[in-house]
Amino acid sequence: MQLRELLGVLRARWRTVAACLLLVVGLTAAVTVTTTPNYTASARVYLTIERPADQARGDAGGVSVMRYNDLKTLAEVLYSPTVMEPLRAELGLPPGAGVGVSLNISENASVMDVVGSSSDPRLAAAIANTTGPVLAKVAVQFSPLLSQSAPNATCVSITKAAAPGLPTSPNVRRNLALGMLIGLALGVGLAMVRHAMDTKVRTEADLKVASDRPVLAKIPLEASAVDHPLTIESDPHGAHAESIRRLRTNLMFVDVTTGKHSFVLTSAMPGEGKTTTTINLALAIADAGSRVILVDGDLRNPSVAKALGIEGGVGLTTALLGRASLAEVIQPWGETGLSILAAGEIPPNPSELLGSRPMAELFEKLAADFDFVLIDSPPLVPVIDAVLLQRLTGGLVMVVAAERTRKKDLATALTSLRTVDVAPAGFVLNFVQVDASDSYRYGKYRYQPSQADTNSTPAPRKAPSALGTRASRRQARRAGS
Repeated sequence: MQLRELLGVLRARWRTVAACLLLVVGLTAAVTVTTTPNYTASARVYLTIERPADQARGDAGGVSVMRYNDLKTLAEVLYSPTVMEPLRAELGLPPGAGVGVSLNISENASVMDVVGSSSDPRLAAAIANTTGPVLAKVAVQFSPLLSQSAPNATCVSITKAAAPGLPTSPNVRRNLALGMLIGLALGVGLAMVRHAMDTKVRTEADLKVASDRPVLAKIPLEASAVDHPLTIESDPHGAHAESIRRLRTNLMFVDVTTGKHSFVLTSAMPGEGKTTTTINLALAIADAGSRVILVDGDLRNPSVAKALGIEGGVGLTTALLGRASLAEVIQPWGETGLSILAAGEIPPNPSELLGSRPMAELFEKLAADFDFVLIDSPPLVPVIDAVLLQRLTGGLVMVVAAERTRKKDLATALTSLRTVDVAPAGFVLNFVQVDASDSYRYGKYRYQPSQADTNSTPAPRKAPSALGTRASRRQARRAGS
């Protein structure tokens, strides 16, 4: 996986990473807070041996420092009752009480560091300062050589221990830093696992992982759209129709950059709702005052005429074969500015027809006679027809079905486009599940007709908006000629 793909996955799954990070850091903080603090204090000492004079042996006596081997012996018997009981008595601890103490002995300097530990910082310092003198008192018992000469051992302090201000454990900063690293690693790993196991496009973030092209609209899944797919007419103030109008608005911005006023709508695989989306988009643009032609460019499995309930036996292929003029096969849709060019008879060579010179000439006529041309094309993965149609139009819009489109199919479709150096103008995320919170937030803004509206007759259609100025200018030029 390339770095760009990894960053795309992390952007898409940032909630998973953040949840793991917060969970692990929270657990680390909870364990840290509930852990009993432990304080450590250290004292550095050395032990001296004072030998008395022995006239019979000619030993003048003197003071010497206890060597490494003797100190090592003391370290090995540190936890014996001979050492622990006097140490508990000196510290005022009850018999059998635990004493946290350890010795670090230097081989070169004959010194030792006494480390005391306890949940009480003052007790930790007392253990470190008391252990040395106690070891000096019992040292003779563990060295036969010392016991024969009956010396006196003395503990000399180099550095005394002081009560520590901060606990040695738990280390809050270290624990939190370690928790952040573990949480981040766990979150990234879980995000990658979820990405690898999730085979379908579900959210807008999944589209951002696949491509950097914008999402032009998210169209909600509504039960009423199944029986009445033309929501622009059947439910013009519903959420589905509002999302179509949002798609129309965003498509206008894309159209400014292309200047061709024509788009082909396709999908990766069949059944992703591209035909219904295209029809409603055409109706929405027509409602804005533009003259729109909707072309059924799917010459393999045409569905526009069936969805609209109009004659589909004559249309695009009829005009391409010269059996009828273009004006004869175009069907107006009601009193709107929308016209339909059905697919016509299914040919044996759809790709050749769509890529032919007559098709290019026909499209030029449509672009000259109408303000906008929308083409419903076959899906990209099975056939290449959408690429052929895209060369005629100003852009390609890909409809992706949430919870249905497989990421593998989407990647294959995008690869097909990149092979011919074509980038989609944008995506339409279709069949988006709308949760209850969204319905609650936006439900109160849903259109509610007043009593006067229901009793009055429909107002006449408004004059063409700015979207229809191109047609007005064309008509004026024709009238002048």
